Amino acid sequence: MRYDDFRRSDDIDDRRDDGGGMGGGMGLPIGGGGLGIGTIIVLGLIGYAFGIDPRILIGGAEMLNHGGAPTQQADRRSPGKSGAPKDEMGDMISGVLGEIDDRWSEIFQASGQSYTGPKIVLFRNSTNGGRCGMAQSAMGPFYCPPDRQIFLDTSFFREVETRFRGCSGSACKFTAAYIIAHEAGHHIQNLLGILPRVTRLQQQSGSKAEANALQVKVELQADCLSGVWVNREAKKRPGFLEEGDIDSALTTASAIGDDTLQRQATGRVVPDSFTHGSAAQRKRWFMVGYQQGTVQACNTFGANSL
Repeated sequence: MRYDDFRRSDDIDDRRDDGGGMGGGMGLPIGGGGLGIGTIIVLGLIGYAFGIDPRILIGGAEMLNHGGAPTQQADRRSPGKSGAPKDEMGDMISGVLGEIDDRWSEIFQASGQSYTGPKIVLFRNSTNGGRCGMAQSAMGPFYCPPDRQIFLDTSFFREVETRFRGCSGSACKFTAAYIIAHEAGHHIQNLLGILPRVTRLQQQSGSKAEANALQVKVELQADCLSGVWVNREAKKRPGFLEEGDIDSALTTASAIGDDTLQRQATGRVVPDSFTHGSAAQRKRWFMVGYQQGTVQACNTFGANSL
């Protein structure tokens, strides 16, 4: 992925030098399904392997029910650095966010809507996740709907490369962009009112399997929306994609599919417990977005099959 000419976004709250200080936030949310692409680390490798309730493990990485009163603690975290970071990793993330915002602004403007982008919070180990509770590395990247922020410990990118073998070499830069675009896809869903509607449906659902099935559609749609961004970015900047980039994104999607993680953790697959979709589904919906390049193509809720 070539990103030298990307517009750098200043909507970065860089807390990586904070040392993982404890911050305040809400109590553990027991609400809708998770929004973070990385939360499946916990769901797949810990929850399924050790029989721990995923709701306890995922904490702030799940969509919140907005009902309970927050339990605030003293925030010992020093203020983060605002603006585009200057280190290589931070510079790439700032560039990817800038281009995501620009392309989605164009898409929204074409449909007569206004767009306001998310902020990315960079951290190490743990940080105050605002209204989504504590943000911790084990959750992986996640989007916090009420605060419209993406929380990201960049060590997750190394996990994808080394632990999950989701990418290799320079193609890992595009994998990182795909992951950020997925979380930005949840922001698009939030702006369009999809996330609140799904939360209500999950709360009304008669079973956990039904709620999980709705969450799978949310996550696959976010994969598709990330593909829409790649499509639009490639048209805007023809030299953006390099050989192997799309294959890398598909490899990552496969490596973090629910079936892949369950098989690695327990040797068996339980489809009713899926929250993000199978490897094949994740690959398929990313490609739908990438090939068609429209929001309308990403209607996982109206699809005859996923």
